[in-house]
Amino acid sequence: MMGILNITPDSFADGGKYLSKTDAVTQGRRLIAEGADIIDIGGESTRPGAERVSEEMELERVIPVVTELVKDGAVISVDTMRAEVAKQGITAGATYINDVSGGLADEKMAKLIASNSKVQYIAMHWRGHSKEMQKQAVYENVVTEVKDELDDRVTSLLKAGVSPEQIILDPGIGFAKESEHNWQILKNIERFQMLGYPLLVGVSRKRFLGELVNANEPDKREAATIALTAELARVKVWAVRTHAVKAHQDAISVIERLRK
Repeated sequence: MMGILNITPDSFADGGKYLSKTDAVTQGRRLIAEGADIIDIGGESTRPGAERVSEEMELERVIPVVTELVKDGAVISVDTMRAEVAKQGITAGATYINDVSGGLADEKMAKLIASNSKVQYIAMHWRGHSKEMQKQAVYENVVTEVKDELDDRVTSLLKAGVSPEQIILDPGIGFAKESEHNWQILKNIERFQMLGYPLLVGVSRKRFLGELVNANEPDKREAATIALTAELARVKVWAVRTHAVKAHQDAISVIERLRK
């Protein structure tokens, strides 16, 4: 269970709530108390249409919070596309780097990960930055194309010296994808597991769920998100990324009990 901690003013579901270090650390501790295994800390919104922030601003938002939560013994993921932010996050104690670009946004990222063999690297399917990505949501067969493009990223990472044991994949729900594309990927999630790497899936409160259940406000999409968490637990994906940990942990507990 990966708990989301966005230190941004403009993230779609929780933008502006945790901008101060104190508020961010408090929320991180709350997610841990609710049962999060990993806290995913991001200082740059990647919602559709979002503007990029400077590297300095991203570092200023993220690193102090990583440092503080690591002192608590938390397992930390840094959500960044920048190698320098990843580097400083690793130095501060992060165990995971969650890169929505899969290494495409910063050519230095793969070599950085290769040189830090104990760090896990989450490579997401990506076709461009937030301002332009929805223009790239054109597919003949979204499942086949996303799977092939993820496979290409793996090949590039391995060539750069990243070990297979470091790699985790993410099909990028909502990134350069329309609603039907998201549903097709989720319906066929086991095909992505066939790539042979752990799979992270992030669907928490996203717009395609709101379209289904007629919920314009992100926090009104939680029940729909929990339903997907239960299904993803049933097919044994490696992890889900979510804003509200406790309810999702309860759903996973039910699925695990049914398996016994």
